[in-house]
Amino acid sequence: MQTKTRTRKRSKKAAPVARNIGTLNEGPLHASLKQSYLKPGDLVEVETDGYVIDILRDGLIIEVQTANFSSIARKMRDLVERHRVRLVYPVAQARWIVKLSKHGELESRRKSPKKAGFEEVFTELVSFPELIAHPNFEIEVLLTHEEELRRFDSRRRWRRKGWVTVERRLLDITDSLLIKTPDDLMDLIPTGLPDPFQTSDLARSLKRTRIVAQKVAYCLRNCGSIRQVGKDGNAVVYSRTGTT
Repeated sequence: MQTKTRTRKRSKKAAPVARNIGTLNEGPLHASLKQSYLKPGDLVEVETDGYVIDILRDGLIIEVQTANFSSIARKMRDLVERHRVRLVYPVAQARWIVKLSKHGELESRRKSPKKAGFEEVFTELVSFPELIAHPNFEIEVLLTHEEELRRFDSRRRWRRKGWVTVERRLLDITDSLLIKTPDDLMDLIPTGLPDPFQTSDLARSLKRTRIVAQKVAYCLRNCGSIRQVGKDGNAVVYSRTGTT
């Protein structure tokens, strides 16, 4: 059964923060998310097994990741062998694009037409999908409203016509989902998916591209939720684990 928790009011009382590389290099989005998680007694930016971690709470490591999972794959695989780990990942359900001139002046603010949901976690989970089956590992996906600040840089006209993302800011946390098992991950797939199925079926079910569906299938297969049962031409055919 899907383990879903509505966003709760988190304590804003922060534990003392060690001024080290962990806090000096974090962006506004990361800092705001970490602050929203803090409870009295939490240890912040502490070294554990050679890694600087965001929050340590009664033996639970809470790590906030706003960028690619590939950069923390080794860290996650190592820590779960000795500690309980919760990875917190924000997904922008709604995003406002704020453009600043090269002098920092506001030029425009508009809402992005792109929308995302909990299933967006698959696009990053490809870095370590097998960890979902590990008893020490879990992911909390947060649906957020964010601002993305972009500044014009004439030296980088090849990308977004010179507009470069400089930071992301948290506006609100609207919902959250705790994923602890392969079954929780499978619950993200809409009902109605045929069994057996191909990634083309998965793409239609999710209303996403075939490339995204391939990442979803990769995650589900590597955590044990589905298995390959054959091929139809060049297309791999999958079935849910435990079905015939």
